[in-house]
Amino acid sequence: QVQLVEAGGGLVQAGDSLRLSCAASGRAFSNYARGWFRQSPGKEREFVAAINWSGGSTYYKDSVKGRFTISRDNAKNLVYLQMLSLKPEDTAVYYCAAGLRFTTAQAMSIRGLYDYWGQGTQVTVSS
Repeated sequence: QVQLVEAGGGLVQAGDSLRLSCAASGRAFSNYARGWFRQSPGKEREFVAAINWSGGSTYYKDSVKGRFTISRDNAKNLVYLQMLSLKPEDTAVYYCAAGLRFTTAQAMSIRGLYDYWGQGTQVTVSS
């Protein structure tokens, strides 16, 4: 059974940092691109960051560039999202995803192209 399990969310103050992790199991994900998305109440799930299978290509939502960093450890089937200088508008449930159907870095931002999703972890940033 394929599973993606996020961890590391929590309640922090503006300016703080958090590192999310996503553990994959049930199959080998070393050749999958991995992405992070987030969803706030009343809003659609939006792209945050993604990384290709090798880690050599990344793509970010403009508003998180310079603050968030995505990385992966294929030996451990893990992907991380390091979040610095958090803002109240970063508050959301964060989901990790995995997919194969990408031909460009920008394509990794397309939610519908991902095949597997986690259940999400809540990140709350207070002002």
